[in-house]
Amino acid sequence: MKVISIVTACFNEEGNIELLSKKIEDLFQNSLKNYDYEHIFIDNNSSDNTIPILRKLAGNNKKIKVILNARNFGHIRSPYHGIFQSTGDATVLLVADLQDPPSLIESFIKEWELGFKIVVGVKTKSEENFIMFAIRSFYYRLIEKYSDTEQIKNFTGFGLYDRSFINCIKTLNDPYPYLRGLITELGFERKEIEYTQPIRKKGKTKNNFYTLYDMAMLGFVNHSKVPLRLATFIGFLVALVSIFVAIFYFVYKLIYWDIFQAGTVPMVIGIFFFASVQLIFIGIIGEYIGAIYTQVKQRPLVIEKERINFPKEKEDI
Repeated sequence: MKVISIVTACFNEEGNIELLSKKIEDLFQNSLKNYDYEHIFIDNNSSDNTIPILRKLAGNNKKIKVILNARNFGHIRSPYHGIFQSTGDATVLLVADLQDPPSLIESFIKEWELGFKIVVGVKTKSEENFIMFAIRSFYYRLIEKYSDTEQIKNFTGFGLYDRSFINCIKTLNDPYPYLRGLITELGFERKEIEYTQPIRKKGKTKNNFYTLYDMAMLGFVNHSKVPLRLATFIGFLVALVSIFVAIFYFVYKLIYWDIFQAGTVPMVIGIFFFASVQLIFIGIIGEYIGAIYTQVKQRPLVIEKERINFPKEKEDI
């Protein structure tokens, strides 16, 4: 019997994890009864009742495994580490807030059985805030246009990954990975399944401006050199414009030397403009240097505090 691993990263999701666990259990007891499963919850040091609930769920069902992180390691590293701890023939990455429909897992497995190594869920519509969905869609179009590799629009990581893909990304030793980009970069055969994302019913989203910006910049830094080249081109363009403006002022001053007074305003405006351009592109270069620094440090993805329902040798890690 084939084993399907479900990996769910969570942080302060006390209102959702019991229902999610029940939906997964019902799914494998009914329409997917020909498959065995494990459900791995990896918790980012929640401060609400999430951890006690996870302990109770794991105590009642040995197929539910729990990893408790020593601190909050973020929305990128924690689920990535969880994938590596799965043992199934295929692994499904599923968020805890029920905005990834568990019912879609059955369709994922059907396509996987047809030979696709990766099956991903793509949001065509969303019941979330219209403005946020529009911003996300714009970002996906932007990174798709300027990326060195193909990108999947409106894809958040929700999907099924074959064991061969997981074994492949393990060898990369990437301490801060952009999973969405790796899928297309590595070239595994994939299938995309469209769905409408439901609205979060309980709890508050853990995404904020910083986390969304972090993910957006991670995508650009990992899969595009366009920002760096744009900095170079704009630098040349601004320098060229500056030369023409300087020549214009010089000639104008020679011709109308007795009446032309430029004053300090153009100079002040020019200084602020050039300083702003420099700061923007120093920031872009800093993002690339920061990404390199993260890779060089080679820190572990997470530090675990405790494991529940894992084999004894793994619980001692």
